[in-house]
Amino acid sequence: MALRPVQVNIKALDAPAVGRFWAEALGWQAYSPGVTTYVGPAGGIVWPDPVAVGIDVVPVSEPRAAAKNRVHLDLATASAAHQAELVARLEALGATPADVGQGDVPWRVLTDPEGNEFCVLEPREVYRDTGPIAAVVVDCADPRAMARFWGEALDWALREVTDDHAVLRSAKGVGPYLEFLRTPDVKTAPDRVHLDLLPYPGDDKEAEVARLRALGATDLDLGQGEVPWTCMTDPEGHEFCVCALS
Repeated sequence: MALRPVQVNIKALDAPAVGRFWAEALGWQAYSPGVTTYVGPAGGIVWPDPVAVGIDVVPVSEPRAAAKNRVHLDLATASAAHQAELVARLEALGATPADVGQGDVPWRVLTDPEGNEFCVLEPREVYRDTGPIAAVVVDCADPRAMARFWGEALDWALREVTDDHAVLRSAKGVGPYLEFLRTPDVKTAPDRVHLDLLPYPGDDKEAEVARLRALGATDLDLGQGEVPWTCMTDPEGHEFCVCALS
């Protein structure tokens, strides 16, 4: 039994607008299968996508807290010119430069139209085959502990772990990386961005949820009521959901 990340969930006051931004940013397409706006590769909605980790933008009424998100996206580029062109295009779409204390670094930190941080990376060989999203990045206090939990929770392979960071990727070597970076920040507000996980066909969702509890995950009540997904937190309080196969 194992789970796979299938989408990054972003809460937004204007979900269609944020969805359109990310579709344009990634060269993907925004789909509206229901109340949410799903952003995935063009050519028709495929869920779960066999390679990409999509974005699901969920409408909410609560504005974003001032605190920096603990989960963000890193976008890949192929050259210095590509990085400059992408940053300019994103700013024209409504992105804003942001200072999160990064100092003098070769990547550019921006926010989407509702203030969610993301990075446009300088070209890096490791991300040459990830697609437009290089990595889903999670701030944490203990990367080794996160590697133990998420390495058991997912069917993704642990690529690297140190005191400062842990890196996982699909065992098939496709799509984005999942990275946990050691930071001094602590959680001060509900996560605006989180991962949604999905069992494989034939696996039992409730058995997967029980397995996560045994690994150290905790059930989370956000007032969601009776829904087909299960809200949880990992041992450091990062929120995530276990979805059901439709």
